[in-house]
Amino acid sequence: MSGTEWHESPALDVTQAHLDGFAAISGDDNPIHVDPDYAATTAFALPVAHGMFLFSLVRAELRRIRPQARLVEQRLMFPAPTPVGARVRVVLEPQAGETGRERWSTRVVHEDGTVGLTGECVLEAAR
Repeated sequence: MSGTEWHESPALDVTQAHLDGFAAISGDDNPIHVDPDYAATTAFALPVAHGMFLFSLVRAELRRIRPQARLVEQRLMFPAPTPVGARVRVVLEPQAGETGRERWSTRVVHEDGTVGLTGECVLEAAR
């Protein structure tokens, strides 16, 4: 693959508006994501991002650097919550892949180094 260096996105400050918009689109309106008053009563203290919101940041960054590639596989874990107000970056690192496929290590990393998403995505050239 060409351009096999690691890649880091510009920073994004996660806002309540992001989570509210994602909830409206996805239908996932769990109060831990969309209700600051409810979130204040939990161990998180603030609303936290949907896991799939974080993955959408990863997918958008993959699309930006590999616009013609198709996502064919992903594996994701969410080791720490990403609260409203967190400044995050998507970090992508190429891994060894099969012929015709690109394998990328994926992370969403908070400014303080906390990892909100870790995983792997496999892309293949569009047909």
